[in-house]
Amino acid sequence: MDFVFRSRSKDEKAPAAKAPVTDDSSAQTRDPQAPKGRPTPKRALAQSQRRSVMNAPTTRKEAAKRSREERRTQMAKQREALASGDERFLPARDKGPVRKFAREFIDSRFNVAEFFLPMAVVILVLSMVRIPQLQNIALLLWLVVIVLIVLDSVANVFRLKKKLAERFPDENRKGAVAYALMRSLQMRRLRLPKPKGKRGARP
Repeated sequence: MDFVFRSRSKDEKAPAAKAPVTDDSSAQTRDPQAPKGRPTPKRALAQSQRRSVMNAPTTRKEAAKRSREERRTQMAKQREALASGDERFLPARDKGPVRKFAREFIDSRFNVAEFFLPMAVVILVLSMVRIPQLQNIALLLWLVVIVLIVLDSVANVFRLKKKLAERFPDENRKGAVAYALMRSLQMRRLRLPKPKGKRGARP
């Protein structure tokens, strides 16, 4: 009988002795939804906050230096975008589908205003020659060039306004026509953003 009671008491104590000891604190702090081997969301948030605090400038001089570096980086991205036409980094005046259409409209045409500088050089040379006939021709050429530029610009304004109203009825078109006229004054190879389409191609 003593053997029976002794064996039963040993069997009852054995599971209690073999039960693993768990750490309640670790079970409570770990998020069950967090993947294994990664910090819990609370810990990740704390780490990101610590990194942001460490990266924050501590002095006014350091803040100004970092601001200059950021502006320099932004300007470099804008220069690359003006050459490549990347819409993400274009300046505000060149962004948007309306401004893009206005650029393509101008780039697809021969504009009299874009030839103003070469013609002005020729007229200036003629006017400097001390021959009355050539000086009179130069003066006449000035008048002809100015009239042609005005007429061509007026025609561009009417056509572009009509196209924009048809293509973008619900978009903000303010300033797009003036933007296009300023572009038409520039020689094609000097325009920024760089022209993409060929002359004669419809935008």
